[in-house]
Amino acid sequence: MNYQKLDGSLAMALNDVMEPETPNLVVFIHTQSPLEPDAIAILENKGVNNITDSQDIFTATVSADTIAQLSEQSWVRYLKLSHKLRLANRA
Repeated sequence: MNYQKLDGSLAMALNDVMEPETPNLVVFIHTQSPLEPDAIAILENKGVNNITDSQDIFTATVSADTIAQLSEQSWVRYLKLSHKLRLANRA
């Protein structure tokens, strides 16, 4: 796994994963643009849908194993853990 491509929150979340093959981490996949057909095929195989070659950020729910595989791809710039947003209390 290329830890240089992971944000700190994602690296910490990987430490808590009990089943590395279960897709349970929502991540943003930042890629180089334009994507080659091979890269698009890999992303589709990992569960990313509606890919166009002009996109460079994708969202997917993936496993720790998939994160390890994607981090080794030369066309992946970095991977970032998605955080749940909270509504701010309005006074």
